[in-house]
Amino acid sequence: MSQATAAAGPVPEALPNIEFRVLLDSATLLHRVRELGTLISRDYSGKDLVMVAILKGAQIFACDLLREVSVPVVIDFISISRYKRSSETTGVRITRELEIDIRGRDVLIIEDIVDTGLTLDFLTRRLKQREPASVAICTLLDRPDLRLAEIPMRYVGFNVSEEFLVGYGLDYREQYRNLPFIAAIEV
Repeated sequence: MSQATAAAGPVPEALPNIEFRVLLDSATLLHRVRELGTLISRDYSGKDLVMVAILKGAQIFACDLLREVSVPVVIDFISISRYKRSSETTGVRITRELEIDIRGRDVLIIEDIVDTGLTLDFLTRRLKQREPASVAICTLLDRPDLRLAEIPMRYVGFNVSEEFLVGYGLDYREQYRNLPFIAAIEV
């Protein structure tokens, strides 16, 4: 029996040989999401807030966070894909655009985990071209030691190590996003 089974119910059957080491349980996650919602509500009081969640990983975090924000807010989703341009360079492209106009509005990008910051740097620059009033970032998980691009994080849930993480939106081969906790696995 994996540690995840004992800690939070049955493990999904898709990849049963994977062992989970729970790092952040459901109660800890939801407590921090409430705290972030309170901070965001305070900081965006009286403003025209648009939360832009990055698919697929941030969808669960964004939905839970949305319920904790007490000021008027609109949410939209954007999807980004990284690809190899050559053997040495990687490009980023938007695969799902926003459906709402963000011009003159305060945009809060919602991300699941930030590593190098290169993808968020790309996205932030692209969104600023649409002339929002402001652009800020809220990430559930941050790995500041891996940062290659200077990205100012306005809200951070937790700092984490370089371990491979799954659950609460994070996946391994598109599996385990549905876990109610965040766990480390060996891949």
